[in-house]
Order: sequence, then structure tokens, then C-alpha cells
Amino acid sequence: MEQTPVSAASVKLIECPRDAMQGLDYFIPTEKKIRYLNALLEVGFDTLDCGSFVSPKAIPQMADTAEVIRALNWSPDKSALLVIVANSRGAQQAVAYESISYIGFPFSLSETFQQRNAHASIQESLGRVEDIQSLCQKNGKRLVVYLSMAFGNPYGDPWHPEIILQWLEKLVALEVRWVSLADTTGIADAPLIRQVLTAVMPHAGGITLGLHLHTTPQSWREKMDVAWACGCRRFDGALRGLGGCPMAADHLVGNMPMENMVAYFHEMGVATGVDRERLTQVLLLASETFQPVAV
Repeated sequence: MEQTPVSAASVKLIECPRDAMQGLDYFIPTEKKIRYLNALLEVGFDTLDCGSFVSPKAIPQMADTAEVIRALNWSPDKSALLVIVANSRGAQQAVAYESISYIGFPFSLSETFQQRNAHASIQESLGRVEDIQSLCQKNGKRLVVYLSMAFGNPYGDPWHPEIILQWLEKLVALEVRWVSLADTTGIADAPLIRQVLTAVMPHAGGITLGLHLHTTPQSWREKMDVAWACGCRRFDGALRGLGGCPMAADHLVGNMPMENMVAYFHEMGVATGVDRERLTQVLLLASETFQPVAV
């Protein structure tokens, strides 16, 4: 089986089928989700963002997350599992699963979007981060905070790279060690990504800083070039570039295509751990999984 050659450089790739699925207007049957996720577990991604413990009224596609996780063929030598939560109640559900390593919490730099996405203010959400972090530490889990709207917002709310740094300081004080900067509405171009990372990366000591980018098919490579050059080594993506945040806008560009990133790093000789033959097989399965069920 063909894998990315081992080199001095390496990268962590987080495949996000949860993000690919969550905004669909049709429900993917549970058994199809299980089959797809089990196939993804064989590919060799560092982490699989596989579901969310949130209100089924808000995200009906993820209502079966508990059933899906119980059915996965997970083992410690496979991808780590990550789920998204919106509050401590969701975190309490998530920490009960031995197979789940990461608990993700979306924390917006935009007050408008935080209210829209989590029905809580930014300050209230910081309290939720503290509560969820406590649960993670007591249960041997790792909290990943997604700083959404990290590259600006469409609501006119205040934004500047200095605001990111201010929140990073607060997260470090809570002993959060994993943070992902999310371009929630896909507005970040390469110069803006460079501006943010140049300002933030030198001050991110103690934090593993990742990127969750959305992109058009034409601009993904220039974004990756800049992010890699600025020192980012943790990237979210989704096969075929599917998905986006259903709470953010009516028209969104897709996620960063995972297959493009794998090929990109393979060309550079950067180790990903991904089995490219199995990746090709799962790409075919993705077409079947995301096909609406005929009624």
C-alpha cells in the first residue's frame, strides 16, 4: 500500500466528515455513516472529526452520533476521534466514550455569530470553555477550541489579529493546548492568511495551532502555500471539499479538499501517514455516501 514517504517534515491532517455532512438538507442513514467512517479509519489520518453531541434540532444530521460512535471499528492504532460539543451537557456525553480523544468547541470571535451558533455571548461561551476543559482534564480528553470567524466576519463585528492574540492568552490561562483558526465563511485569501499567521504564530507558545479553511477549487493551493510557509502543521479538510458551517451563511465555499492536501504534501515529501491507495477507494465511497436516498 502506497503511503507518503517519510521525511524530516510531517503534518497532521484532520479529516472532517462531520463538517461535510452537517449542513445537508437530507439525512444520511446511520448505517451509511458507519460504513463511511469505518473506511476513513483505515486511511491513516491523524484525526477523524466524526460527529457532534449538540441539539438535534440545531443539527439534525448528527442526531445519531452516539449510535455511530458505538459501531465504529476503532482501536488506539487508528485515527484519533474528535467530536464537537456546544456546552457542558454535550461534553459530558462525549467524555463517556473511551474511543474519543478530542472534544471540539466552536468559539467565535464574532459576538453576532456566537449568539447565532451557540445561543450564548462570547463571555458566556468562555465560561463553557472552562467547564468543558475541566471535564476533559478529569476524563483524559483533549479540548480543541475552534476560533471561528478568525479571519473576519460579515456582520461588522470588531476584528483584528490582536483580538485573536487576546483570546489565545485567555485560552492558555485555561491550559487549552489545541486551537484551530477557522475561516468560517471562506473569506480569507492568501494575503489575509499570511497577515493572521504572521501576527499569531510567534506568540502561540504552548499551543498547537491549526487551520480550518474553506476554499474555492481555484484558490486552495495558494492558501496552503502561505499556511505552510508560515509554519502551520495541522490542517482540517474534507474529502471532495464537501461541507461548510450551516449556521454561518446561505452561500458558502466548500471545505479544503483533503485529497488535494494529501497530494500536495506527497509532492513535497512531507509525511502524512495517509495510505493513498485506501484514500482513492474512500473517495469512491464518498460519492455513494453523499448521494441522496431516492424516495
